[in-house]
Amino acid sequence: MTTVPKRPTPPARAVALLPRLLGSCLGVVERVENTQALDRVVTPVQKAVRGLPLGPLRDVLHGRQLGHPLHPVLVQVPMGAWLSSAVLDFVPGAERAARVLIGVGTLTAFPAALAGWTDWAEQHKQQMRTGLVHATANAGAVALFGGSFTVRGRRPKLGRALGLGGLACAGFGGFIGGHLAYRQAAGANKTEPVAHLVEPGWHRLGPVDGLKPGIPERRMLGEVPVLVVRGEDGGVDVLADRCSHLSGPLSEGDIADGCVVCPWHGSVFRLSDGAPVSGPATAPQPCFETRTEPDGALAVRLPGAG
Repeated sequence: MTTVPKRPTPPARAVALLPRLLGSCLGVVERVENTQALDRVVTPVQKAVRGLPLGPLRDVLHGRQLGHPLHPVLVQVPMGAWLSSAVLDFVPGAERAARVLIGVGTLTAFPAALAGWTDWAEQHKQQMRTGLVHATANAGAVALFGGSFTVRGRRPKLGRALGLGGLACAGFGGFIGGHLAYRQAAGANKTEPVAHLVEPGWHRLGPVDGLKPGIPERRMLGEVPVLVVRGEDGGVDVLADRCSHLSGPLSEGDIADGCVVCPWHGSVFRLSDGAPVSGPATAPQPCFETRTEPDGALAVRLPGAG
C-alpha cells in the first residue's frame, strides 16, 4: 500500500522559506556595502552632517558620556511605539490610542535619526553605504507612519494599511541596522579583545632611553600594538594603539595637553588613563601600568593582571 506523503501546512512552508528569505536579504545588503556608486551620495551627505553646528551636543549624540553609542537607545522609543500601535489596530475601540502611539513614534524618530547620522558620518565607506540604505528604509517608515497619523481620522482602513507598511519599512531598516552593528561592527568597542590577548604579568617593551619625550611610538606587546609616550618629566604612558572607535593607529596621531588625537576620525584620549575626552569614540583605550626595570627596560601590564 503506497503512503501518500502529507503536504506541508502553510505555517510549515512559511518556516521553511524563512531561511531562504533571510539569506536573500543578507545577499542584498552585502552587495550594497560593496557598491561604490553609492559614494557619490555618501561623500556630500557626510560633509553636510560633519558641517552641522552641533558643538558639545555632538559628543552627546555619539554617546561618549554614556560609554556606548546613543542611537540604539533612542531607537527603542519609536520602534516600541510603532509596534504597539500595530497591535492596537487589531483591538476594537483602540483607534485613538493607536494614533497617539504613531504620533509619539514619529516625533521621537527624529532625535534617534540625528544620533544615527552623527555616528554614520564617522564610519568606514562600507559601513556608510549600508547606513545610507538603513536610513532610507527608516525615512520610508517615518513617511508612512506620518501619512497614517494624518489620514486615520478620515480613512481608518488606509491609515492602518499605511501603518503596517511603515512597520515593514522599519523592520527592514532594523535588519540592516543589525548588519551594521554585528556584521560590520559599527559602534562596537574595537579594543575589547585586548584584555584577552595580553597575558597576565609584566612584559618588557624595550629601553626607556630610546623614547623621545612627547613623540608617540608604536611597540608590539605580543600581537597587540601599543602606543608609548614619554613625558617631559620622564614618566611613560602606554595605551592600546588601535582606537576603540574604528581601530585607527593612535601612534600616528598628535600629542597635545596630555592627550592623543586619533588620525582617522579625531577621537581624543587622555594618556594617563585612556579615557575618551572627545568623540566619536565612546569606549576608553586600555591603559597599561608601567615600571622601569633595573636594566632600564620599560615593562608594562594591564591593571589587575597579576
